[in-house]
Amino acid sequence: MALYRDEGVVLKTVKLGEADRIITLLTRRHGKVRAVAKGVRRTKSRFGGRLEPFMRCDLLIAEGRSLDVVSQAASLAAYAAPICGDYAAYTAANVMVETADKIVSTEHEPAQRQYLLLIGALAALARAKHPAEAIGDSFLMRSLSLAGWSPRLSSCVVCGTRDDLVYFSIASGGVMCASDHTPDAKRVDINVREQLEALVEGDWSVLDSTPLNGDTRRLVEEWGEYYLERPIRSMRLLDS
Repeated sequence: MALYRDEGVVLKTVKLGEADRIITLLTRRHGKVRAVAKGVRRTKSRFGGRLEPFMRCDLLIAEGRSLDVVSQAASLAAYAAPICGDYAAYTAANVMVETADKIVSTEHEPAQRQYLLLIGALAALARAKHPAEAIGDSFLMRSLSLAGWSPRLSSCVVCGTRDDLVYFSIASGGVMCASDHTPDAKRVDINVREQLEALVEGDWSVLDSTPLNGDTRRLVEEWGEYYLERPIRSMRLLDS
């Protein structure tokens, strides 16, 4: 079997047989990869805890017919321990890896910008650089923006005016003015609009200054679910 080396982040794992797991990874050069880690569930596994969600590893992978096989894994960044020790960080990290898994839908298709965004966000979570909820929501909005679904926040999506932007329509793709808003649009105040803009741009001077508004967080969740065309289960955990 042909071998290739890459670095990647573990997005999720699924049990296979008595001792193996199927590992879903987002890699730097090969995009999303699903590979079998043989014997990883055994106590004396040669992989140790390196192939767990949120871990970033240097990998040697053998190409397979249906699934690749992980031959070697060396830890590059152990994000999992500090993230799993904090509930807010853990739930935000789950939103992030679930989002990455859904956005990068085709396997072995390079998605380097998505990969770099993910490792930056996981590193920020592990170091508690910013509020966990803001890191998770910003990752979701920025990841969707990279995929082509960025909200229009500076002018009305109907008429183009920059005045009186007090409504937001998910289906229409952004803010609307009071005169031209559609029935589905929700009224939003200036604070919500500024926070949405900061999440999309990664403006931490704004996001660190005040906690995210509840309305902002609901719009982020609804935006993600609308454009991913499926619920983000990890965000439901945040709501419970």
